[in-house]
Amino acid sequence: MLPFVLVLAAYAIGSDIRLTANPADKLLPAPGTIWDTAIRLFTEPDRRSQEILLWNDTFASLARLLGGVAISALIAMIIGMAIGILPYARSGLSGFVAVLSMVPPLALLPILFIVFGLGEVSKVVLIVIGITPFMTRDLSQRVLDIPREQFVKAQTLGASTWVVALNVVLPQLLPRLISNVRLSLGSAWLFLIAAEAVASNVGLGYRIFLVRRYLAMDVILTYVIWITLLAFVVDWLLKTISRKAFPWLEAGL
Repeated sequence: MLPFVLVLAAYAIGSDIRLTANPADKLLPAPGTIWDTAIRLFTEPDRRSQEILLWNDTFASLARLLGGVAISALIAMIIGMAIGILPYARSGLSGFVAVLSMVPPLALLPILFIVFGLGEVSKVVLIVIGITPFMTRDLSQRVLDIPREQFVKAQTLGASTWVVALNVVLPQLLPRLISNVRLSLGSAWLFLIAAEAVASNVGLGYRIFLVRRYLAMDVILTYVIWITLLAFVVDWLLKTISRKAFPWLEAGL
């Protein structure tokens, strides 16, 4: 807890210094101001819509994030298994996936808006494009690292490629898949917030970029802290699922 306490103390000291010099300063609002703003954002409905905007933004962003990550995980698992198991797939797809992983996803954002419009699809597609190539490369390498003896034994017993994929590769790939998802969450949040900031009317990223013009740092910091907490909770849930589903990994460590 010490690093967190030090960061909070440094912020409180910096805020106090700036507010003492200029009580109207908006750059570093007092911790009490941020707390009051958070209570208001979480509990008070908007005057025009009569809805609590923070919750609406949260549900919209989580739906986009989880949808994009789920699609990416499925695609990465299928292609990664194909590259790792099938030599023809490896020779045909590994180079293509490697090149895709070098493309900066945010540079494709205008193209996605033109092709898919400004709705939900473009935001989800940006997440998929952003994290799928890296996940695919890592998962395919995990399949390649599986001892060849396991494939030979399965095939000796009459297992087909499909049976090998389901019974030999998949059980060993799932823990790595969860780890990949956990590592990709940071990038997924980045792509989501960037897409929401450019074209959206609801979402955590949209709200942050909307209030920045008013220098509402208390609102911005509340949203940033809330996004960090959401990311931590999602990561903790994935870690818990991995620990419960694959207890031998913890034992191996």
